[in-house]
Amino acid sequence: MHRHTCREYFQGIYALTSFEHSLGRSNLEVVREILAAGVKIIQYREKEASKKHKYQECLEIRQLTRRAGALFIVNDDVDIALAVGADGVHVGQDDLPVEVVRRLVGPDMLIGLSTHSPAQARAAIQSGADYIGVGPIFATSTKKDVCAPVGLEYLRYVAEHIDIPFVAIGGIKEHNIAQVVQAGARCIAMVTEIVSASDIPQKIAALKAAMERARAQ
Repeated sequence: MHRHTCREYFQGIYALTSFEHSLGRSNLEVVREILAAGVKIIQYREKEASKKHKYQECLEIRQLTRRAGALFIVNDDVDIALAVGADGVHVGQDDLPVEVVRRLVGPDMLIGLSTHSPAQARAAIQSGADYIGVGPIFATSTKKDVCAPVGLEYLRYVAEHIDIPFVAIGGIKEHNIAQVVQAGARCIAMVTEIVSASDIPQKIAALKAAMERARAQ
C-alpha cells in the first residue's frame, strides 16, 4: 500500500496493542477481534517484549491486517517494520528523527510522529511525517514516560491548522470520546479502552456509536 493513498484510513478508531492490559489474552487474539469489528488501523506497541518475540507477533499481525484490508503500523522498531513489510512505523520525539527513518524505510512506508505542541506539529510537517499523533489529550497510565496532558486546546489547533492526517491519543474513553470528536478529531487512538474490554466487539461498537452521535451534534 503506497503511503499517499492512506489518507482515507485516518478516520474512526486507531487501535494499539498492549499485552499487559489485555486480560491475559494474546495480542493475536485481541487483534483478530479488533479487525473483525471493522477497525482499519492497528499499531503494534510492546515496550517490554524481546525483539524476536515482537518480530514473530508482527509477522502474524501483518498477515491478519492484510487479509482484513487494514493498515499495520509498528511502534518505534524500524527494523521490525521493514522485516515484516508493515505499512508504517510510528516514532516519538526522542526516537530517530523522521528524516533518518525515511532514509531507512524508503519512499513508500508511512511515518507517524507523536507531537505535544503546535511547534512540534509544524516541525513534523517540515520533517516529512505522513501523520501525527496529538496528545496525550487526557491523563494516561498506559505509557510509563508520558508527558503531561495537552488537553483539547492543542487538538483544536491541529484540526484548524494542520493539513496532514492526525490521530488523537491519550486517556480517551467511551465517556469522554464525544469531547474529542467535537474538538475536531476524526481518527482516535485507544489502548486500554479496547484491549481491556471483556467484550472487544461490543466495546468497539459502543465507541463507534459514541463517535457518530458526537459528529451529528
